[in-house]
Amino acid sequence: MWHEERHQRIRSLLKAFGQVSVDRFTSDLGVSRETIRRDLLKLEAMGEVLRVHGGAVLAGNEPPIGVRATTRVKEKQLIAKKIAALVESGQTVFLDSGSTMSAVAEALAGLINLTVVTNSVDVARKIAGPTGDRNNNHVQLLGGRFHGELSSNYGPGTIAEIQRYQAHLAILSPVGVDTEYGASSFLLDESEIARAMNANALRTVIAADHSKIGVRSRIGYCPLKDIDVLVTDRAAVKIKAMKAISRHVGKVIYA
Repeated sequence: MWHEERHQRIRSLLKAFGQVSVDRFTSDLGVSRETIRRDLLKLEAMGEVLRVHGGAVLAGNEPPIGVRATTRVKEKQLIAKKIAALVESGQTVFLDSGSTMSAVAEALAGLINLTVVTNSVDVARKIAGPTGDRNNNHVQLLGGRFHGELSSNYGPGTIAEIQRYQAHLAILSPVGVDTEYGASSFLLDESEIARAMNANALRTVIAADHSKIGVRSRIGYCPLKDIDVLVTDRAAVKIKAMKAISRHVGKVIYA
C-alpha cells in the first residue's frame, strides 16, 4: 500500500471514530506499528493529525479529557507558572475548563485574595482547597447545565452569570490558535463560555501549548487582536504559524 493511500485511510478512520489507536490502524491497514508511527509523524508535521497517547485524533478535534490530562503535562505546568505571574492579589479572574486550566488553577492556588469565576468543578476545587477558603480566595462556581465528562457547567444560564461580572483577566485555553480564527474550540458550548468570558474581561490571556499553535478548530471565539497575552511553550518558536500570530497579539510569553 502506497503511503498516500495509507494516509487517506488514516484520515477516513479518524473522521469516522474521532480517536483511533495505533493497534486499530495496524489491524485495519495491515502494516507494522513502525509504519503507522512514521505516517502519524508525517501527518502531524503537516498539521492534519494530533498524536495522543496510544493513537491519534484529527487536528482541531478535542481529545477526551482523560487523554488531555496526561498529554504535555510539563509544558502545561510551565505555562501555568508564567500565567500565575500575571495575576495580582485582589483581582477577579475568569477561568474556563480543561486540562490546561487545571494546571493554571494549581498555580493560582498559591496566590491570595483572588476572586475566581469558573464553570469548571475541577478548577474550583483546586483554587478553593478542602476547606473552600484557601489563602482567602473566593471561588464562584457558575451554574448551568452540567457536562459530566468535562465536569463543567455550560449553557445560557452559565453565560448569564458570566455577564454579571467585570473581571480583570479572562484566562482561556482553546483547542487551537491560528491567524484567521484566533482562539477556537471544537464544542459550541465551550466556545460560547470562552466568548462570554473574553467579552466581560478587561484583558484576555490565552494559554496554549505548542501543539495548538497554527491549529484551527470548528468555532472561533477570540480574534488575535483581542488576545492581550498568549502564553505558550518554547517549542512553539519552531512552528511556522507562530511568527504571524505573534505580530497580531498584544504579547507572547514563552514558558
